[in-house]
Amino acid sequence: MAEGDRHDRTESPTQKRLDEARKKGQVPRSRDLNAAAVVLTGGLGLWGLGGVMGGRLQDLMRSGLSLSAAQANGPDAMLQQLAVAAWQGALAAAPLLGLLLAAAVIAPLAIGGWTFSAEVLVPDFTRLSPAAGLGRVFSVRGLIELLKTLARCGVIGVIAVVVLWVQFPQFTALARESVGAGIAHALSLCGSALIALAGGMAVIAMIDVPLALWQHHRSLRMTREEIREEAKESDGHPEVRGRIRRAQRDLASRRMMQEVPKADVVITNPTHFAVALRYDDKRMRAPVVVAKGADYVAQRIREIATEHRVALVEAPPLARALYAHCELGDEIPARLYAAVAKVLTYVYQLRTARRRGARPPEPPQVQLPEGDA
Repeated sequence: MAEGDRHDRTESPTQKRLDEARKKGQVPRSRDLNAAAVVLTGGLGLWGLGGVMGGRLQDLMRSGLSLSAAQANGPDAMLQQLAVAAWQGALAAAPLLGLLLAAAVIAPLAIGGWTFSAEVLVPDFTRLSPAAGLGRVFSVRGLIELLKTLARCGVIGVIAVVVLWVQFPQFTALARESVGAGIAHALSLCGSALIALAGGMAVIAMIDVPLALWQHHRSLRMTREEIREEAKESDGHPEVRGRIRRAQRDLASRRMMQEVPKADVVITNPTHFAVALRYDDKRMRAPVVVAKGADYVAQRIREIATEHRVALVEAPPLARALYAHCELGDEIPARLYAAVAKVLTYVYQLRTARRRGARPPEPPQVQLPEGDA
C-alpha cells in the first residue's frame, strides 16, 4: 500500500468489505494465542495423564527388551515386533496428541472464527520479491513483530529459569525412584513446567490478541471514495434507481386503475382529488379505499369510473380527508363513517332509481367533524 493511499484510508471497513476479506481468508489471527493454548493443553495433558502414559511406556519398554533368541535372530520377527511397538507407542500418546490437535484447531477460531478460502492456496509470486520482503521487515508491523519476539523470548526465558530452579531437586530425585514411578513423575514435572510457561505466554497473548484485531481492522480501512463506490454498487446508480421507482409507480398505478370498475363510488373534489371506495357488508367491516389520486391520476380515475358507470359524488371535504388519511387497501377512519354512510346511501338509492327508471335522488350534503373539515 502506497504511503499516500494509506493516509487516505481513514474510514472503517464496511460489512461488505469485511465479508469479502473473510472469503479471501483474511481474518484476524494471533500466533501467541495459538501457541499458549497448545502449550497449556500439553502441560495439562502431561500433568493429568502422566501416570497412565508412564505405565504404558513402561510396558512398551519391557516388551521391547524382552526378546527371545528366535526373535532376536529373525529379521521378520524383529520387523513384526517393531510394528507392534510402534502401534503401542501411538496408542500411549494418542490421548495427548488428540488434546493437542483439538487445541490447535479451536484456538484460532477464538478471534477469527471458522473460514476456508481456496484463494489462499493460489501461489502469490509477489511475496517472493526481495524488495517487498525488506519493506515488510523495515516497517511498523515488522518493528512490532520484533518487539513481540523479544518480549516472548524474555518472558519464556525467565519463567524457564525459575521453573528449573524450583524443580531441580525433584528432577535429581527421579534417579532414586522406580522406573514406573519415575516416568510418571517426570511427565508430571514436564506438565507443570509447560503450564507455567503457558501462563507467561497467555500474558503475551492478552496483548497480542487486541493488537491483531487492530492490525486487521487497520489493513481493511477504506477511503471515502471506495465507500461511495460500494454504496453505488450495492444500491444502484441514482439513474437506475429512478427508473426502477418510475416503473414501480407505473405498475402500481395500473393495478390501482384495474380496481376502479369494482368500486361502489368515487368521491371527488371535484377536479383535484378522487378517491374510490368499495364496500361489501358481508365481508368488510367498513368501506375500503381501492384507488386514490390527485390531478392527472384523479382525472383518470373519474374517466374510468364514468366508462364503467361507477357513481361519482362531489364531496370536496370528504375527498380531501380520505386522500390525506387513507392508503390503498385501508379501511376508512371511524370518524368518517357517518359521512361515507350518507354517500353510500345516496349511491344505493341512485342504483334503485336507475333500475326503475325513476327520478334520481338529490346528491347529499356531506359535512365532516370539525377536526377533518
